[in-house]
Amino acid sequence: MALACMLMLASCNNKERAALPIYGDKSHRIADFRFQDQDGNWITNNTFKDKIYVADFFFTTCPTICPIMSKNMLLVTEHFKGNPAVGIISHSIDPKHDSIPVLKKYAEKLGADTSLWHFVNGTAKDVYALAEKSYFSAAAAEEEAPGGYIHSGGFVLVDQNRQIRGIYDGTVVDSVKKLIQDMDFLLEKHK
Repeated sequence: MALACMLMLASCNNKERAALPIYGDKSHRIADFRFQDQDGNWITNNTFKDKIYVADFFFTTCPTICPIMSKNMLLVTEHFKGNPAVGIISHSIDPKHDSIPVLKKYAEKLGADTSLWHFVNGTAKDVYALAEKSYFSAAAAEEEAPGGYIHSGGFVLVDQNRQIRGIYDGTVVDSVKKLIQDMDFLLEKHK
């Protein structure tokens, strides 16, 4: 009887996992992009070809949620360290301040594994448009906001087909743990 219950629960869990949603309509894909990372390398969609990746938006002088988000993203990098099928991209929303050297210093201070995690800089226009239209995220300059910018605290999970498969609260550890579980699921499903 106990074995039957365990099998039923496992079966329900697998059905739930198989239902990982696709955000937006079925044809929605992350638009092409081209930004420079903390090492001066050009990062494009091709950087993440055949990979799953997590995208977020931040700025290095953020006085509110960014430090929490960056700390929580370290949980993702620790879990997937050395996995070539995973990537992370953090888009700066303050391109005037967050130059390549500033992003490099930020990544080093954080202890980020930059073989996995790219901190990128692009024009404000390009980053804000990508945030809104592709990632369904907020990112904009706002004088009244702490630090002068508003942005989503979401970690956006993108699959191998450039489709959004989840959006998670990057400020909440339990939400980040769910992200990691869903990433493991997508990787297993893609084998």
